[in-house]
Amino acid sequence: MKVAADRIDLISSHIVDVPDFPKPGVVFKDITPLLASPRAYRACIGAFVDQAPKGIDVVVGMEARGFMFAAPVALALGVGFVPVRKPGKLPRDVYTEHFQLEYGQDSLTVHQDAIRPGAKVLVIDDILATGGTIGATARLIHDLGADLVDVAVLLELTALKGREHLLEVGIDDLTALIPV
Repeated sequence: MKVAADRIDLISSHIVDVPDFPKPGVVFKDITPLLASPRAYRACIGAFVDQAPKGIDVVVGMEARGFMFAAPVALALGVGFVPVRKPGKLPRDVYTEHFQLEYGQDSLTVHQDAIRPGAKVLVIDDILATGGTIGATARLIHDLGADLVDVAVLLELTALKGREHLLEVGIDDLTALIPV
């Protein structure tokens, strides 16, 4: 389902470009004005919900900005939310995945019992850049025996070719509300 142009315009108008952050030459996409606007934030969550595949069992969001989108989408869909966290943040046994970021390396973890085997999973994040975070999350979902049905992001930074990286690792269902 295609998101209405007026909804995309509203969402886009609340994302601010910040040049040279976190380093010279990078244009950071600041979503805090979007989060501060109940109308724009509601439109964004609604767009994710409207595009969610049927039959989802759980929504996964990655630390930290992915939480702000994935959790309300899970509530709206009437399904559970599972956080994927940085190392040392989850108190029980975890699976860990290491990956490359556009600015270095990182790791993500998930509780080993967070998602039942065979569950249908929707992953939601704020931005698709190089695809490292989403790729690592997909591997964690695989480790749990669950089925990654779809990935949805607010922004896709197309110049960084993250979609191509995700295709290489077998992720072909990706929805970007706003490709830039």
